[in-house]
Amino acid sequence: MIAGWTLPEPSTDLSVVIPCYNESEVLQELHQRVSAICLQTVPSFEIILVNDGSSDDTWPALVALSTRDPNLICVNLSRNYGHQLALTAGLSLSRGERIFILDADLQDPPELLPTMMAALDGGADVAYGQRERREGETAFKKVTAYCFYRMLNLLADQPIPEDTGDFRLITRRVLRALCSMPENHRFIRGMVSWVGFRQVPVRYRRAPRLAGETGYTLRKMARFALDAITSFSVKPLRAAFYAGLVFCLLSIVLFLVSIWAYLAHDTVRGWTSLASIVLLFFAAQFLFMGLIGEYLGRLYVESKRRPLFIIDQIVCGAEMHRDTAPVIAVGDVTNA
Repeated sequence: MIAGWTLPEPSTDLSVVIPCYNESEVLQELHQRVSAICLQTVPSFEIILVNDGSSDDTWPALVALSTRDPNLICVNLSRNYGHQLALTAGLSLSRGERIFILDADLQDPPELLPTMMAALDGGADVAYGQRERREGETAFKKVTAYCFYRMLNLLADQPIPEDTGDFRLITRRVLRALCSMPENHRFIRGMVSWVGFRQVPVRYRRAPRLAGETGYTLRKMARFALDAITSFSVKPLRAAFYAGLVFCLLSIVLFLVSIWAYLAHDTVRGWTSLASIVLLFFAAQFLFMGLIGEYLGRLYVESKRRPLFIIDQIVCGAEMHRDTAPVIAVGDVTNA
């Protein structure tokens, strides 16, 4: 049995989990706004900021902030693992009865916390932010995001709310269910939807980035979309099977046409069209083989059972802990 991680015992009302990647320009404003709304909303809280292998001054800035705020917990990962695993690292250390997930760029307003808390007070287990407008984003980003969520819901076995991100407030029992999922290729918003319970939307307008540039390049977005689809659907594999049947039927029809033309003493002409058909079949075969390879590759990664991430340092107030943080492994989870 491969050891998993033990969630800490709940000891505060709220945990705020924020992954950070090259966000040194926004950290002061982020800390000020998040702290202010937490002080107004809950008696006790902690803010967990996870540095995901930033190449700028994010980590020194986090350490400086932690010396001035006892509610701040700063986590430094050993390298860049990506947004979803950095978020998982923060969630694994959360001690709050409720967990508020937020991005560091302040496009999602932390001031919606009281509204989300009210939704959970009313019996919900998840209050997720749903964007009704995306300000400060390019037309390309808006179009691709719109198409992504519609395509994902077309393929996914479990419906995932459209126009949402990881911005949400969840109860601790949702956190326990979430942390029991051991997969490496993580799509947190889909995983939260999958666990069920009562989930309600909170609609809002998404603001432009406060500063800096997004770390999501086109390549990262494509990889993220592929992870989302392959994590929550096997329909692409079924589509490959059905497409294979169609091509087989088409090839039989073409074969019968060729036999008929031979018996009718008609010359079979058109090498160009013949070559095009052959190329079409080969292209389809390689496409489907690549699709199957994506699923097999994920099985291979999961079978190695490597840690999801490794934590280098944790800074709480003025205290720094090196190599004492949990190394999160794929496997069983002991629920708090």
